[in-house]
Amino acid sequence: MLGFMKKMSKKAGMSPGTLVHIGEKKAEQVKIQVFDYDEGYFEERELDTIEECFPYRLKPTVTWINIDGIHEVDTIEKIGKAFDLHPLIMEDILNTQQRPKLDEFEDYLFITLRMLIYDDTEKNLKTEQVSLVLGQNYLISFQEMEGDVFDPVRERIRKGKGRIRKMGHDYLAYALIDAIVDNYFVVLEKIGEDIESLEEEVVSDPGTETVQKIHQLKRELIFLRKAVWPLREVIGVLDRGESKLFQEKTAVFLRDVYDHTIQVIDTIETFRDMVSGMLDIYLSSVSNRMNEVMKVLTIIATIFIPLTFIAGIYGMNFKFMPELESKWGYPLVLAVMLGLGVIMLWLFRRKKWL
Repeated sequence: MLGFMKKMSKKAGMSPGTLVHIGEKKAEQVKIQVFDYDEGYFEERELDTIEECFPYRLKPTVTWINIDGIHEVDTIEKIGKAFDLHPLIMEDILNTQQRPKLDEFEDYLFITLRMLIYDDTEKNLKTEQVSLVLGQNYLISFQEMEGDVFDPVRERIRKGKGRIRKMGHDYLAYALIDAIVDNYFVVLEKIGEDIESLEEEVVSDPGTETVQKIHQLKRELIFLRKAVWPLREVIGVLDRGESKLFQEKTAVFLRDVYDHTIQVIDTIETFRDMVSGMLDIYLSSVSNRMNEVMKVLTIIATIFIPLTFIAGIYGMNFKFMPELESKWGYPLVLAVMLGLGVIMLWLFRRKKWL
């Protein structure tokens, strides 16, 4: 967060629309992939330069231009000028800390959302910003690095499965948004497994690492909520049909995505309550363990108090103590002390203190 604020401070005093990459560089080089298709035609290409994708703007087919790596400001500036994007839009594409949002212009829509991936090896959540520019017959997606959740969409386009090749650019935008939202369920499933295992640890053997795991889960759930809550508003606007770039027949599918975002939000809220409850359970478990230790120590001290009293009496250096001259004095005192200890243990058990 501090590094992000330092990068944001570099823009202080600059005019609006100044192009500066804000965020971590997650790709070594920019990779450009193009899918161009309709119901009876398909083309897939890897482009060497950004200029090669410019002619696709005027094609009547549906064109999907995917750009992995947004750290090269010149590349974003060139494609922005070629597709007549507003400077503020290009500025938002380069700022990787955007809140999910929707901006509508006369000829295109700009959608920003967050793609989440759960790392099974490191047991943490990884995120990247995805920006979509939806125009007439084209869609441009900007990603911070290579690797995403869009492979099922690519396969459907390649093989002509389903209705994606029969539908237009708006359905393609829906398919990408749907892939991102569906992956939220995968992430939540992994987090749910972590919560279950953590619950067992909190009850059975809580330690200092347990608190760190609880706080990490809380941070992840807060981040998830910040990523999904604004997205609900974005999809709601598209679902209401306020944009001319989305046809009415696509609204049914957008409504389904909207329902999924509601489910995700409900699940996140449930998980947050569970994690908050786990912190209370942890504190109670630690307190109970401390109480058990204190109870044992108190019982031991209580048993030894009368024994110490007896030993203290016979440890006094008085000359005339009849028991000191008795043959059975020593074993008798030991027997009394042992008897006192046994009787006290019996009383403790009877009162269920042990």
